[in-house]
Amino acid sequence: MYFQLKSYINFLLKSQNQHGLHSPFVYNLVTRCFYDTTEHSEYAQIKEFRNDLLRNKEIIEVEDFGAGSRVFNSNQRPVHAIAKNAGITLFRARLLARIVNYLKVKNALELGTSLGIASAAMAANRGTNLITIEGCKETAGIAQQQFDKFGFDNIDLRVDKIEYVISDLTGKFRPTTSKQKTSEKFDLIYFDGNHHKQATLEYFLKLLPLAHNDSVFIFDDIHWSAEMQEAWKEIKEHPQVRVSIDTYQWGLVFFRSEQVKEHFTIRV
Repeated sequence: MYFQLKSYINFLLKSQNQHGLHSPFVYNLVTRCFYDTTEHSEYAQIKEFRNDLLRNKEIIEVEDFGAGSRVFNSNQRPVHAIAKNAGITLFRARLLARIVNYLKVKNALELGTSLGIASAAMAANRGTNLITIEGCKETAGIAQQQFDKFGFDNIDLRVDKIEYVISDLTGKFRPTTSKQKTSEKFDLIYFDGNHHKQATLEYFLKLLPLAHNDSVFIFDDIHWSAEMQEAWKEIKEHPQVRVSIDTYQWGLVFFRSEQVKEHFTIRV
């Protein structure tokens, strides 16, 4: 708790809003997307998707593949509690939906489905095709149930270890039951499946070939721990990364080769 408080204070001291942003790309992203106050049509479905999970009293057995939970002491967890304490907030879900719309994302990949709230936020734009990966079968079962209930036929949920699906997607195939393989590049990749430095960096490097010049990678919980902050520092210093934005909860990186390398710390 002390670490996160200290990191948040440091973030506030370094952060800015739209004023003083000299990059037209980042200025437009912040003013037209991050700070957009329009009540978008997708918001209602995202809110109901999340509320439906908050009403779900079912208890499931969760298998953690990442850094574990700071909230739960047992792997036996009520769905509504997972949605409330571990799922993406409504504020963040709306922001994610705006990013997808603003950047005109057609193909997206999510590492770590959980109950599917972030998935729903990305797929609420029905022009977006999302591949999402979840290692826990029971959690994935609830997510798929929700996708079917809300008509998200643009979501391809793959239940497997993240590294196995990444190998499939990057063409390094192993025997698998996966119905689909693709060499298509992604406009957006959302990293929320493992909060360890080594895994985060491995996923980043393996997925770089599936990025194009206008892709965005979004890393969740970059200030979760000292090692996640180290991972974030290495990611934004990678030579292919030209723009990074630290929003405290998320770190966003862009690969725009035409742009001078710059790092931003933005309050949202």
